[in-house]
Amino acid sequence: MLRYFLRRLLGAIPTLFLIVVISFFMIRLAPGGPFSTERQVPKEVEAALLRAYHLDEPLWLQFLHYLGGLLHGDFGPSFKYKDFTVTDLIAQGFPVSLQLGGIAIVLALIIGLTLGITAAFRQNTLIDYIATGISMLGIAVPNFIVAPLMTLVFGLILGILPIGGWGGASHYILPVIALCLPQIAVITRLMRSSMIEILHTNYVRTARAKGLPEIITITRHAIRAAILPIVSYLGPAIAAIITGSVVVEQIFGIPGIGRYFVQGSLNRDYTMVMGVTIFYGALIILCNLAADLLYGLLDPKIRYS
Repeated sequence: MLRYFLRRLLGAIPTLFLIVVISFFMIRLAPGGPFSTERQVPKEVEAALLRAYHLDEPLWLQFLHYLGGLLHGDFGPSFKYKDFTVTDLIAQGFPVSLQLGGIAIVLALIIGLTLGITAAFRQNTLIDYIATGISMLGIAVPNFIVAPLMTLVFGLILGILPIGGWGGASHYILPVIALCLPQIAVITRLMRSSMIEILHTNYVRTARAKGLPEIITITRHAIRAAILPIVSYLGPAIAAIITGSVVVEQIFGIPGIGRYFVQGSLNRDYTMVMGVTIFYGALIILCNLAADLLYGLLDPKIRYS
């Protein structure tokens, strides 16, 4: 497994390099620049700013400067946040995004697995139809629609929950719900279909025929096999629920890394946008790798050579 792990890490290097190249040149193709403001600055001042950040050099030379900084772990200075590097801003915002996304994915797993297993045992009953309907609704309605609706209902009309900011426990409720609803829907559908398939397999029938208690048959044999598709989905899901907080953080005014990313895109803060993009790319690769390793631990038929 160690060789497999190292091989996957080495294989991630070309992927990260492609992310760097594509994001670097795409952000440069966007109209405007980091110092294009409504109030025109003197040309001498603008030229000095461009020279200080190497923006007056050819594009290929700018890329080499940036690549050299990355090799030393430096994402560069932020063009808009004075006296802060991109690394500083990521270090400040990512713990907030991680906390928000972590709570959301744990809640999504608990609710999604429970609904999926219950629907599988009550197939073609009212409970199954309700669980399936909830999951379809969660998939069909994106969180950037759910979030404003919840702020309108629970924040402005009812006035029982705060609609922005970050602090007490009440500030977690709306953004966590907005983040975890789509994941609950997907996990419910995956668990339901997988559990129905496993319950009709020969080894589950054999376990029941031998007289094993139903709780042992379900927990030791059925759930362990049925949860494998969820494990495969968890890798990209964890990364998606954290990167998905980009929109949610902006709506609720949460000081996470996603808010920096949105504001950096609007301000043409090249280094900020690229730093977050590269960071998220590395996070997705690591989450997928962790899911693959966990999959091998749960399924003894898989061997890493």
